[in-house]
Amino acid sequence: LSYIFKGIILEYVQGGELKTRPIDLLDLSPDTDVIALVEEIQKGEPLITASCKEYVINLVRRLQEKLGEQEDHKFYLFKVLRAHMLPLTNVAFNKSGSRFITGSYDRTCKVWDTASGEELRTLEGHRNVVFAIAFNNPYGDKIATGSFDNTCKLWSTETGKCYYTFRGHTAEIVCLSFNLQSTLVATGSMDTTAKLWDIEKGEEVVTLRGHSAEIITLSFNTTGDRIITGSFDNTVAVWEVVTGRMLHTLIGHRGEISSAQFNWDCSLIVTGSMDKTCMLWNAMTGAHIATLTGHSDEILDVCFDYAGQRIATASADGSGRVYNAETRKCIAKLEGHGCEISKICFNPKGNRILTASSDKTARLWDAATGHCLQILEGHSDEIFSCAFNYKGDIIITGSKDNTCRIWH
Repeated sequence: LSYIFKGIILEYVQGGELKTRPIDLLDLSPDTDVIALVEEIQKGEPLITASCKEYVINLVRRLQEKLGEQEDHKFYLFKVLRAHMLPLTNVAFNKSGSRFITGSYDRTCKVWDTASGEELRTLEGHRNVVFAIAFNNPYGDKIATGSFDNTCKLWSTETGKCYYTFRGHTAEIVCLSFNLQSTLVATGSMDTTAKLWDIEKGEEVVTLRGHSAEIITLSFNTTGDRIITGSFDNTVAVWEVVTGRMLHTLIGHRGEISSAQFNWDCSLIVTGSMDKTCMLWNAMTGAHIATLTGHSDEILDVCFDYAGQRIATASADGSGRVYNAETRKCIAKLEGHGCEISKICFNPKGNRILTASSDKTARLWDAATGHCLQILEGHSDEIFSCAFNYKGDIIITGSKDNTCRIWH
């Protein structure tokens, strides 16, 4: 059993295979009766037997404590890492936040210790820009790097050894993602295809063909049976992972897709586009639910909070917006950046939002009111990547100034 904010992941073995199933705790609040809640879940969930009920109760109590913690955390610059000889492309944390990685135009990915800011190792071997990077969270023992050399490499976090080089794409890899079960890594490429790779065997499982332009974003759902790909052909495709069959094409955007994501319970998909809109879709049927409007320029990033109750959008118009996923109403505007916002993310608790902008600053916002709580200043060029650790008390920002900053 493990948990993510407002949810538990059950792991079980069926027919000799490890499977996972998410259970939502979206109604959990600091004053919920935990025992009653677990008993209610138990009625519909045969996996929660009497023997593990106590463990589940403790797990939910820990979640409840986290939700109840008061948060007025002010972030201070802890360290500037002159990480690479050339600009960074991406930054990413492992689940606990003890390690993070940086990708760069210098063809390497570096692994860092968050607490000390020490460089632990450099992953070398790509022959071009390392553009997309990820840990296999929640485990964090493997790292995937996708490069403009058309390959993806799988590495050991601990030793830096390269397990496999995945070859097959005929153009640059620009996005990648592990499934939550840590059995597959998906790569999206300028060659208009995505590929799924088996990380144990080091083999290609399937190629997802159907887009007519480059794939710029991809994302697995929590259960790992679906993956979405967003393309410059203005569409998002929903695929069945096991067969590689295209289930739905989400058609409606009139501009290139910039970002696409499932919500936690796999029921909704949100998409952001260069057409200045964000769209909400039914993940099971592919039906269009709503169009979220209001931005006056391209939407560059979209995300759900962990509970799937709010959606945040970042735009080239220099503002962010927060929408209620149920009512589809805009509940807050994030205004203050001087230039486009390229990245937006919620903290795990969902009450704070972090934005990265080409105005050289990152900002921290109150997710409910849109009030700017803090401006993280100091980078000398645009910030294009930012992330919270899992606890929400550390931030990393990556910039075109070749540095990465850790904020505590």
